[in-house]
Formats: sequence, structure tokens, C-alpha cells
Amino acid sequence: MKTRRILLAGMIALAFLTQFHSAAAQAKSSGASTVKASTTVPFVGCESDGQVGPLKAPSGQSKMVAVPVGIARQLAYYQAEEGFGVLAPQGWHCFSMYGSNGDTLFVSPDRIDAKMLFSSDWHGFPGQVIQISESVGDTSGRFEVAKIIARVFPAYKEFVHDVIAEGIEPAASFPSGPYPNDRLTYLSKRVVEFETPPNTEGLGTDSRLLKSAAPIQGVAILFGEEPSLLQLSIRLSESNRDFGRIIVESVEREVAKSEGKHGTAN
Repeated sequence: MKTRRILLAGMIALAFLTQFHSAAAQAKSSGASTVKASTTVPFVGCESDGQVGPLKAPSGQSKMVAVPVGIARQLAYYQAEEGFGVLAPQGWHCFSMYGSNGDTLFVSPDRIDAKMLFSSDWHGFPGQVIQISESVGDTSGRFEVAKIIARVFPAYKEFVHDVIAEGIEPAASFPSGPYPNDRLTYLSKRVVEFETPPNTEGLGTDSRLLKSAAPIQGVAILFGEEPSLLQLSIRLSESNRDFGRIIVESVEREVAKSEGKHGTAN
């Protein structure tokens, strides 16, 4: 009987140690996939068209980014001649529109027809797409800046009042307060992350992204003294959705770095 008890205890201990080492190995593997390190991703230049005509895709060197190890090899950095760039899955297509009011870069797994973007008959992207837009606050871009400030940046409502006072657009063009279904996360009075749920209007559809069965995530950032607005809107498939958080954080870091260079961080 004593021998049987010793044997049973040994078997239980062995099973426990086996489970422990298995769990530890899994935790180590899981942790490795989320560790962030500085690494490079390919640079992809994007063609653009706008106020002074078509611009060729710029050439550039690989971009240093801080992303989880194992994911960097799936991403590239897309950028046009004007404006900010953005991370997106490798192999996607891109095109940018620009003018005195600002610029907008689109990145999509589908080919982007430049003529379509400028057509009044085209209403927007129904599928996967990443849009990053810069609206300049001391040009005609101020109207777009004011619209987003009225929605989510109450500390800057004086800017909205000044734009309305010009008498070019009525006060009704600048609804006050957040969209009812949006989920907002404020990082500061100048930075707000958002998620617009499926099939609803929100900050995510204050873009060229049509509402659909997939959510739209992104971030709106005020920067500069004007201020100007950077808005990132992302809709990804379920298999690519883990990239969304990485893309948002990368844009936040890039704007903060730009602000720091010009001494306008707030």
C-alpha cells in the first residue's frame, strides 16, 4: 500500500511538472510575439494628384518602426510626396490627393482608380482601406478641422466659433458633441482614439469610408498652432484587424515626433 501511494504521488508530481513546463513555454511564445523592438519595414512610394497636377511616387529608404516582433515582416510604410505616411499590410495599393486645404492618402488591397477619387459619382470605399488625412487649419482646410473639433475637441471650441463667424458656412454645418455610437478614448485634449461600430455613422465615416458590416477604428489629432487636424480611419478584415492597434500607435508616435521637432507639443 505504501509503495502504491509513493508511486501515485510521483505520477501526480510528474504530471504537474509537465503541465508547468508546457504553460511556461506557451507564455514565452506568446510574450515573444508582443515584444516591441525597433526594426525596419519596406518603404512604398505612392503617386498623387491635386492642385498642381500629378506627382510621381517618391523613393525612400526602409522605415524604422517600433512594432511587435514577427509582425514587422508583414507591413510596409506607404507615403506620397506630400503629407504623413502610414503602415499597412505589404502588397497593398496606394494613392494620394492633395491641395491647399491638405492631403489624403488611401491604402487598399484593391487597385485605386485615381479618376474615381475625383469623380462626383463616387461615394467612397466599401471594403478594407486605410485613410490618413491632414487638414490645414489656416487654409480652406479649417472647415474640416472645425467640424471635427465641434465633435470631439471641446477645449478648442473657440476655433469653431471663429469659423462660423466668417459667415461662409452656417452653424448647422458644425454639429456639437460626439456621435452617439462612437467609442472614444482621450489620450489628451488634442488626441482622441475612436471606434465607429458596424453600420453606423461616426468619426470613422467622416472620411471616404462608407459604413459597412465592419467597424472603423482610428485616431484624430490636433497639431500645430492653427491648429491643423490629422485623422486616421482604418477598416480591416477580421484576419488583419490585429494590425489596427499597431497602425494607430505608429501614427500617434509620428505626429508626436513631428510636434516635438517644431516645439508645438501640447
